[in-house]
Amino acid sequence: MTVESTAARKPRRTTKRAGAKKPPDATKPELVQLLTPEGKRVEHPDHSIDLTDDELRGLYRDMVLTRRFDAEATALQRQGELGLWASLLGQEAAQIGSGRALRDDDYVFPTYREHGVAWCRGVDPTNLLGMFRGVNNGGWDPNSNNFHLYTIVIGSQALHATGYAMGVAKDGSDAAVIAYFGDGASSQGDVAEAFTFSAVYNAPVVFFCQNNQWAISEPTEKQTRVPLYQRAQGYGFPGVRVDGNDVLACLAVTRSALERARRGEGPTLVEAFTYRMGAHTTSDDPTKYRRDEEREAWEAKDPILRLKTYLTAEGIADDGFLAELDRESDGLAQRVREAIRLMPDPDTMAIFENVYADGHALVDEERAEFAAYQASFAEEVS
Repeated sequence: MTVESTAARKPRRTTKRAGAKKPPDATKPELVQLLTPEGKRVEHPDHSIDLTDDELRGLYRDMVLTRRFDAEATALQRQGELGLWASLLGQEAAQIGSGRALRDDDYVFPTYREHGVAWCRGVDPTNLLGMFRGVNNGGWDPNSNNFHLYTIVIGSQALHATGYAMGVAKDGSDAAVIAYFGDGASSQGDVAEAFTFSAVYNAPVVFFCQNNQWAISEPTEKQTRVPLYQRAQGYGFPGVRVDGNDVLACLAVTRSALERARRGEGPTLVEAFTYRMGAHTTSDDPTKYRRDEEREAWEAKDPILRLKTYLTAEGIADDGFLAELDRESDGLAQRVREAIRLMPDPDTMAIFENVYADGHALVDEERAEFAAYQASFAEEVS
């Protein structure tokens, strides 16, 4: 019998075996939800929340004002007042919900997009603009509001948060720490190291991942075969996925994770499943890598619209409240515009300072080239 005839009688081996499980479909997640996209309240067996009407209106106000500030900052960048801006459009519920779950003595380690969390911590919105204008490194004292300066290096703040949380535990405090990062940062080694240290030392830290589906132009499915929250299992602590466009669920889940940390039970990974409705930053063009249909589908899940639908249907927010909020929103936008015009112009030569303690020939050459380039522009005639 020939080899060929023997092989012909055997079933061919294929890469898809009978009974093999398909990887989880991250487009249809199982997540904690308390408010549907249609604005209907629902219950969850493990997470619940009971808020007063004032608290519900407060959450709505926070999201509306944060979005207005963000839109104004984007416009200012387009007008040449800022060098760059990272918009949070679409992520208001994740940030406001988690931000309002924090106590005053908790400490926050943000990325560069947590404008809503900064709002919750009492940081003046105008202070967020200085770094993006290039006139300061942050503009606020981190210890005044327990809100660290924005972190541009992707994922490094997870390590900072873990170390701080380990110190909090040694001090005997019952405060908790929260680290914010995106789905792209979850692939960074710094985040993996933070997970390891926080688990081994039982650090009172919450890792809050805003999965907005895109790490600039790289979709989540190119980074992981499983939902991001399941990564926590490999490090020995729990993870939970929450509807990141549901401010009530984000508040409830984050509050639960923070209380778990306070009880000495260690870290939790919260994956807020949301969507970045704008560009990664104002230097990005999302139309180059994602479809309009995708954004339109997520616009139907808008976090602000769903809460407004609920509040108006329940008689919690009336026309008077909404009109007053519109006036407050306009006032905030005007204050932001006035503040940016009072800021100095950035020192374009400052980028060459403090690179080397004793100077460097190559830096000196680059400085001279850039100075000559700047001088090549005609002076404005007033």
